[in-house]
Amino acid sequence: MRKQIRAARAAAALVATGLLLTACTSSSSPASGPAAAAAPGAEALDNAQGVTTVEFWHSMTGKNADTLTALVTAFNTAHKGKIEVKPLFQGTYDDVIAKYKASVQQKGTPSLVQVYDIGTRFMIDSRQTVPAQAFVDKDKYSLSDIEPNIRNYYTANGSLASMPFNSSMPLLYLNTDAFKEAGLDPLKPPQTLDELGEAAKKLTKKDANGQTVRYGFGAAIYGWFVEQLIAESGTLYCDQGNGRTGKATKALFDSAQGAQAVQWWADLVKGGYAANTGRVPADAQAAFKSGKVAMHLESTGVLRGYTEAAKFTVGTAPFPKISATDTGGPAIGGASLWIDGPGHSDAEQRASWELVKYLSAPEQQAVWHTGTGYFPVNSKALDDPKDKEWVAKYPQFRTAIDVLHGTKPTPATAGCLLGVMPQARKGVETAIEQTISGAKTAQQALTDAAKELQPALDSYNTSVG
Repeated sequence: MRKQIRAARAAAALVATGLLLTACTSSSSPASGPAAAAAPGAEALDNAQGVTTVEFWHSMTGKNADTLTALVTAFNTAHKGKIEVKPLFQGTYDDVIAKYKASVQQKGTPSLVQVYDIGTRFMIDSRQTVPAQAFVDKDKYSLSDIEPNIRNYYTANGSLASMPFNSSMPLLYLNTDAFKEAGLDPLKPPQTLDELGEAAKKLTKKDANGQTVRYGFGAAIYGWFVEQLIAESGTLYCDQGNGRTGKATKALFDSAQGAQAVQWWADLVKGGYAANTGRVPADAQAAFKSGKVAMHLESTGVLRGYTEAAKFTVGTAPFPKISATDTGGPAIGGASLWIDGPGHSDAEQRASWELVKYLSAPEQQAVWHTGTGYFPVNSKALDDPKDKEWVAKYPQFRTAIDVLHGTKPTPATAGCLLGVMPQARKGVETAIEQTISGAKTAQQALTDAAKELQPALDSYNTSVG
């Protein structure tokens, strides 16, 4: 789930120091080394002796892990005697990146690895993987059913670097019972930050002693939310077309739009209308599920859990925009699947691709969608009878579908590909905290964060050529 991208920040330290894995690669190519020139065909498995083993690193926990294990088990059964996939949990997304770097240095990378969205630039530059596009071209595999906005994120210079798997969308979650109690209509949720702020004031509730028993708004101090608001505004988070036309050389999150979003957040907290639960996502999630927060920003990855845990009716609405005139939309989150090349046989690479295709197919994506809440990367999954039945039963899932399909793929909505993206996100989180505390204005805090990031970004870009 989206919120596993967290505080240890091992990946931030990794990329910040510029300690990349092998020699340089061109900034205009999503290729990952010599193996990227071609992908093995189906004959690689036909010619293999015995069972081909695929070691699959992932970061799924709870219901998400159960659903993934069930899918992999079904795949293994269908390929019994030919392919055996071993799914191995490796900790958080940050943990995976740190372990992956170590595995490269030890020449022991996994066959297949799940990497979070903001690790995309790093994985491209690692030169260790075979781009998904190479397999797509080899098989003449159609990408037409892969959701355009999701495909957009993992595409660099017109080439698909990895296959999307668990994709999430940001949502505004609502305690509909609290809305009705406050005289607000949950079917007419706030659409802008100003509207959300006004609703938060009405939803905030105090007891006879003046103690706040319910805040109108609350979310984890998480840089992803600011990234979303910037994307919604239609502006860029980093230069070079959000890192899509070349390696980004400068962060742009200290724009007027970024400052407006952070200042709004801080003002709500200081006014007593928003809870400050800190950076730990679980704390913010618990506050919403317990009814201590009436409106909440989170991803679709928690929707299934929210509908089961909350003792009130959970509503969902599109992520708010900074202003009503904003023309952008949200950028997807989640993770994608990368097939390793160097050190892995053609049969192993091919077996990994077969699993990737299987997990991306409509039937499996329908199982994944209904079992986890992650958005199906394959549009045909939404036509699956079981998926339709699920969405009809839980219409909250419909919001993300409508938002994704209503968002035009652009550089802004693609999100930023930045080699030091984990560190950039951490810098924004620090800026939010500084603004809330009153130590700095939002503009100053973000400007300082961008300046502090620049040496790490320069070092990264120099190290990868």
